[in-house]
Amino acid sequence: MQETGLSLPNWLREINAGQRRFANLSEAMSFTLDIVAHNCGISGESWEGAEGEWGGPFGAVVLDADLKLVAVGANRVVPSQASIYHAEMVALLLAQQRLGSHNLGALGDYTLVTSCAPCAMCLGAIPFAGVQRVVCGARGEDAEGIGFDEGDKPDHWADRLRARGIAVEEDLCRERALMLFEAYRARGGVIY
Repeated sequence: MQETGLSLPNWLREINAGQRRFANLSEAMSFTLDIVAHNCGISGESWEGAEGEWGGPFGAVVLDADLKLVAVGANRVVPSQASIYHAEMVALLLAQQRLGSHNLGALGDYTLVTSCAPCAMCLGAIPFAGVQRVVCGARGEDAEGIGFDEGDKPDHWADRLRARGIAVEEDLCRERALMLFEAYRARGGVIY
């Protein structure tokens, strides 16, 4: 049996090795959507080391209370042949490993910025990761609209997170996120 592990493309490793602070959540979402575009091969960004192993049209970042970048995740499901490597899962995993704790909430106030509302799997991981805020671009129905399976999640998922003390902001830069979905579909990206 082969050992499993997350293999990041060079460009994503390089971004995670850098430091960045955002002025506001809109700027952080714009950066997240740049990650999506690059991950799908539909970007003009010139990050070094793109291998051409395009992932899905989803990205996520974890920020600390000062809006400093802790970790960047991009969807790596198809290139890694692993259904769990959604952008949110990758960003949370990298943040937890970087900070040395499975519970980010025990370390401070952390925000997950994600290009799309979480699917059922990522929704389940959010409370356990300990983030205090989730900021979403596109909606789950937007992803489903191009054919992605978002799983069975509660109709009022955001209210359920809020009931657990996790703030939720939706529709930040939604139009650009939708354009990236359409560009991904137009270039023949794998829908799963």
